Amino acid sequence: MSFTSNSDLFRLLPSVDELLRDPRVEALASKNGRAPTLAVARIALERLRAEIVAGNLDEAQIKAKVDDLPLDVERLLRESLRYSLRPVINATGVILHTNLGRAPLGRVALERVTEIAQGYSNLEFDLTIGERGKRDVHLDRLFAKLLNTAERQVSTIAVNNNAAAVLLALNALAEGGEVLVSRGELVEIGGSFRIPDVMAKSGAILCEVGTTNRTRIGDYESAITEKTRLLLRVHRSNFQIVGFTEQPSLQELAALGRKHNVPVLEDLGSGEIFDLRHVGVQGEPMIAESLRAGIDVVTYSGDKLLGGPQAGLISGNRELVAKIRANPLFRALRVDKMFYAALEATLLAYLREDYDSIPALRMMRLTDEQLTHRARRLAEGLREECPGLAVEVEESRSVIGGGSAPGAMLPTRIVAIKAEKLGADALVERLRRWETPIIARVEDGRVLLDLRTVEPEQEATIVAALVGIAQ
Repeated sequence: MSFTSNSDLFRLLPSVDELLRDPRVEALASKNGRAPTLAVARIALERLRAEIVAGNLDEAQIKAKVDDLPLDVERLLRESLRYSLRPVINATGVILHTNLGRAPLGRVALERVTEIAQGYSNLEFDLTIGERGKRDVHLDRLFAKLLNTAERQVSTIAVNNNAAAVLLALNALAEGGEVLVSRGELVEIGGSFRIPDVMAKSGAILCEVGTTNRTRIGDYESAITEKTRLLLRVHRSNFQIVGFTEQPSLQELAALGRKHNVPVLEDLGSGEIFDLRHVGVQGEPMIAESLRAGIDVVTYSGDKLLGGPQAGLISGNRELVAKIRANPLFRALRVDKMFYAALEATLLAYLREDYDSIPALRMMRLTDEQLTHRARRLAEGLREECPGLAVEVEESRSVIGGGSAPGAMLPTRIVAIKAEKLGADALVERLRRWETPIIARVEDGRVLLDLRTVEPEQEATIVAALVGIAQ
């Protein structure tokens, strides 16, 4: 029989129903669901029809492809049902990499999340009196131990991120009134979110004082009126102003607030409890230091320097924090039991001074000796397994990232790789497309792997990937 038209060739194809009745496809539908199997079966047939229309196939080729249709359906199902959110190996050296999920959670925190999430818990139930309780108590007691001073007792509540914390605090404390903020602190944070925009949504009225590079305490005082509800300090967490600059101290700002009975709110952003000066990073403000200086309320992130899950945390004067909590927005922005479990475990690690159980802090605390040993070990393994790669160990710098400690660098050791048959861009792309994606950076025509952000058990995956790519 001779086929001379597309319509004749189309008759070689099964209908969707016929394809679904194939035992192999029936098994796929039983395992993965009929709806997704039907969807990809239609895609597989449509692609085959497109090839026929393009004139790329003869009768024998079409019959062979028809025989392979169940395999095509299986492959398409696997692709369509694969998780989109996937674990990756961060070999960039950026510890709090916003695009890669910022701070990874520690093992104990993950175990607590699993333990609490898989069943019921006393999230809002007081076990002592047998009545409804508040979810804040699970964190407030721990933050109190970490942040309380002899001079004052503080309270802490949590919402879903720091932008939400700022929005909620401004709305609760200054809606309809003026908020004074330095022009040099009208920052833009990740994703094009700007402090003036957040303030506008809060219902507070922005009142700029000072200049971009120099703002004095007198600028704040001269701008205070009967409409002033709040003094706002915003930490410039993702950039620096250097040179001819001036900024009032926290103590000066707090004293001015007390003088005029106006609360002072500081948006710290990063949320530092561990003193980064121990790893050579200067100038990053600590939560406790701001509170000791007299700042009434501070807002900060849970997944940056704190090293926990994503959250916005509000700590400070108990009466003001209670007022913020009573705002109706708090319920819309509150966090769930999994957050409380993860952060409770993280805070307990701080109390025990078990900093190495918090991955972000452990990475910051890695020594030159540790990094050098691991980099040399990985380089030796690559030279042995991948003769087609030129591999060197060199000095470099890691960054903290996540809008924290701008300009701060941590000395590190990198493994620099150059492939004989692949350019650096092609190599880094193939690493990114590996089964477990490996994210690296390219400089001077080489792929650089910074082991500061790579867990030791992940090194074997990197070697396996490069072996597979370099062959």
